[in-house]
Amino acid sequence: MTPRSSLSPAAAKPVAARRTRNKPEERHREFVRKAVELFAEIGFEAGTRELAQRLGVTQPLLYRYFPSKDDLIAAVYQEIYVNRWKKEWREGLIDDTRPIRERIIAFYEDYTATIFTPEWIRIYLFAGLRGVDINRRYAATVEEEILRPITLATRHSFGLGEEPPTPEEVELFWTLQGGIFYYGVREIVYQFPMPVDRSAMIRNAVDTFLAGVGPVLKRLAERVEVPA
Repeated sequence: MTPRSSLSPAAAKPVAARRTRNKPEERHREFVRKAVELFAEIGFEAGTRELAQRLGVTQPLLYRYFPSKDDLIAAVYQEIYVNRWKKEWREGLIDDTRPIRERIIAFYEDYTATIFTPEWIRIYLFAGLRGVDINRRYAATVEEEILRPITLATRHSFGLGEEPPTPEEVELFWTLQGGIFYYGVREIVYQFPMPVDRSAMIRNAVDTFLAGVGPVLKRLAERVEVPA
């Protein structure tokens, strides 16, 4: 006699896997991550239609999260630039218990470890080419939170005054910032073989800068404005 199955006909049928939906916040993060990849690869010519295709979703669904491309760019800026910013950078730069050379080198070591990634640098360059305001917003943050504190700290290390730095003084420190940033462009974007490692480059750049900036800061501090 053939034994009967203990399963009922209904129970014997395979149960279809239940589809799960991503939570809205998870889907939002997924959309932003894909947008970062897209803009870093193609630039800001890419639009929401191409992003929707890459995500495998409809444009109307994408618009529920990002009503416009500007909203999408704002989310990318938040993800890549704002979320990676560290308040410890400014705090370290104004900590006058440490030598100025040590402070600046420590900052650029950590800063370059944060920004020298393909998505960070490529998006920054693409934004500049297309006139997207990512560059202006980020540069304003760098000047206010990094370069002005470095200017004041360096001036103080040379025994100069503590009044607000002039635009000419801040521009001196943009040259240091720009030189270190361009090392990252050559390394990450152009993929040049770099004969000098990043740490050595930073030390050499900071030492060269500090060796020459003192006399210039003193000259600027001693300049007397002649009334018109």
